[in-house]
Amino acid sequence: MANVTVIGAQWGDEGKGKIVDWLASRADAVVRFQGGHNAGHTLVVGDQVYKLSLLPSGIVTGTLSIIGNGVVLDPWALKAEIEKLEGQGVSITTENFAIADNCPLILPVHRELDGLREAAAGAGKIGTTGRGIGPAYEDKVGRRAIRVCDLAHLDTLDSQFDRLCAHHDALRAGFGQPPVDREALRAELAEIAPYVLQYAQPVWKRLNTVRKAGARILFEGAQGVLLDVDHGTYPFVTSSNTVSGTAASGSGLGPSATGFVLGIVKAYTTRVGSGPFPTELEDAVGQRLGERGHEFGTVTGRKRRCGWFDAVLVRQSCAISGVTGIALTKVDVLDGFEKVRICTGYRLNGKVLDYFPSHAADQAAVEPIYEEMDGWEGTTAGARSWADLPAQAIKYIQRVQELIETPVALVSTSPEREDTILVRDPFVD
Repeated sequence: MANVTVIGAQWGDEGKGKIVDWLASRADAVVRFQGGHNAGHTLVVGDQVYKLSLLPSGIVTGTLSIIGNGVVLDPWALKAEIEKLEGQGVSITTENFAIADNCPLILPVHRELDGLREAAAGAGKIGTTGRGIGPAYEDKVGRRAIRVCDLAHLDTLDSQFDRLCAHHDALRAGFGQPPVDREALRAELAEIAPYVLQYAQPVWKRLNTVRKAGARILFEGAQGVLLDVDHGTYPFVTSSNTVSGTAASGSGLGPSATGFVLGIVKAYTTRVGSGPFPTELEDAVGQRLGERGHEFGTVTGRKRRCGWFDAVLVRQSCAISGVTGIALTKVDVLDGFEKVRICTGYRLNGKVLDYFPSHAADQAAVEPIYEEMDGWEGTTAGARSWADLPAQAIKYIQRVQELIETPVALVSTSPEREDTILVRDPFVD
């Protein structure tokens, strides 16, 4: 049996929650390996709707769920999310949930700095969620982070507070803000520490034990490859690496553990926040996609920008992340369109490109080259086999996999867990 790594192959919001939930019911452990509570996964199980930001999706099914060291953890957001899920009847214990003890913390100073920067940026706004993710990663790389394991040693953190405050006090002064209140911060951490520490452990060790026992591990990515800090539409990206390779470094398992890489791909394209978007539709068609797809961010509630499927971007994402197969989601949103379009290339300064350029100015200037196909009558919603799909919908799916040079492994036809066409089993292949 193979392990499976799930990543988003667009700008996030591809419907990973439903797919991860479906896979988690067959896995022995689910691991979050990057990002923070800026991620948003919606799970629909029967008549219950679960909205997750930080917790791995496996927690809903009682599967061992682990937050790896590559995640930045807001302890107060964690407590609030756990309490909300417990209110929905989900059991979260030290038996089915663990946090890496070397996981960096998101502190109130990170949230404050995030907001101050965005407010001052004007037209240069990145469009962050304002949750302190970027500043927390900066402190991790700058070697001044407070980590989960530090919560057990708050009385010996003076030197770490010195490094942290020397950096943040200077930044805060530039925004006209007072220095960090060290004692208030220490008191807040002391209050939350017992809650977080009950789940803390060296998860690399636990995961290696689980793996040696032959268990199936599901690595759950957040955001999407096009938001990767190295490979995404920089600077309009997140602060972590969202590609599949991060599953190894962000969990404490080696690269051989990542297994089948499943890229989640929406049948059209959406984006939240600022940044280039070659196939964006600012017309009635774009409005229709947004309304039918209920395109609002799980975390922010912001309306998503919508456009036609961009095969160039997805092909690039699949290549960069070594995607084995894709899960195509929200095909049903395209039901009833007389014509559908797929972007197959770009024009830039008179040249035709088969890739997305790296420079922001070039990214903003490319013009999409479209291939048009007939739409389909009838509905794909709720289909659970190829026989349930209209013939033209099957042609669309086949054309997508040809253009992105990656086979389809799953097709999702509604938010319901069972409304899934299984073409290739990631846990077996």
